[in-house]
Parts: sequence; structure tokens; C-alpha cells
Amino acid sequence: MNNKYKKLINTVLEASESSNWGDAVKEWEIVDCDEDENCETICICGKEGLRYLFKIHNVINNKYLYPIGSSCIKKFNIDALYDEANLREKEFELYHIIKENKFIELKGGCFSRKLLKKLYDDGAFLPTKYNDYKPYNDYKFLLDMFNKKKPSDKQLKKSTAIILNSIVPFIRQRIEKTTSENNWSK
Repeated sequence: MNNKYKKLINTVLEASESSNWGDAVKEWEIVDCDEDENCETICICGKEGLRYLFKIHNVINNKYLYPIGSSCIKKFNIDALYDEANLREKEFELYHIIKENKFIELKGGCFSRKLLKKLYDDGAFLPTKYNDYKPYNDYKFLLDMFNKKKPSDKQLKKSTAIILNSIVPFIRQRIEKTTSENNWSK
């Protein structure tokens, strides 16, 4: 086994209630993610050059570990953690597309069904008169758009409006708040 992963295992076990790796990893959840655009951060395992810095929380003893990279998150071998890490990284990728004023479309790599679900669960969709004050309607509309081979012009305009009026401001606020709270340079 790689020495870095031995260090990861030891660090996680020391901060866990269980002394068994298989049980200890189940005690942890991702609570935050930062981005180091300069990739100058070192993981708790010792790996250098991290871009995405995850903060994990032990739900049993209330301890935190930070920073931990996505490679180490994969070593936990828990699908929910791995999916959460991927979705957090996707949010940063979407943020950079927004920040660079690039065209955002529903298809084309910017979104996935899982990302839309996370955005919905996190409150990105707003109640407006256009969705009958039910954010679920906008979430469902965008989800349905993934299944359309040839959406109409009206559907494309509506999906663009939802993205620009709900998702873009939400992502900007979320990432910029995290960035300023953690003093990361923009």
C-alpha cells in the first residue's frame, strides 16, 4: 500500500470512533469544499498539488478533517461520498464557466441530472410566478429537457431563463461566499 494512503488511513482512524477502516469511513460526510486554483495545498495524506479541498465531518464525534483531496475521498469506497465530491467539483467547474461569461447550456457538459438534483435540494431553484411559486416545476422542466432530442425554441428559451435567473446567481453566491470565508484568492 502507498505510504500516503497509510497516512490517510491512520489519520482517519485516529479521528474516528471505530478502529476498523470499513466502519470508520461510514462515520464521515463531506461538509464543505474549497478550491485552490494555484494547487498549492497538501492533503492530510501528504499528497501535494490539491485543487479541490474537501472538509469532512465525523457525525459521531463531531471531529473534522481538512484538507482532503478527491483521490482520498475515493479511498473511502463509499458511493455517496464519491458522488458528493464529484458534484462539488462540478459546481466549481460551472462557476468558472459563469465567471468567464461563457455560454451555458443545459446539455454539453455543464449539467447532469445528479447536479440538477443537488441544486434543487440545496435551494437553487426559486419560487416565481413563472413556476407557480413551486421551484420543483423548474427543476422538473430542466430534468425533462435532458430527455428531449429536439426541444422547441420556447423550451430552449425557458431553460436558459431558469439557468440564468436561478442557477447562475445561486452558484455565484455559493462559491464566492465559500471563497471569501476561506480567504482563497479569486
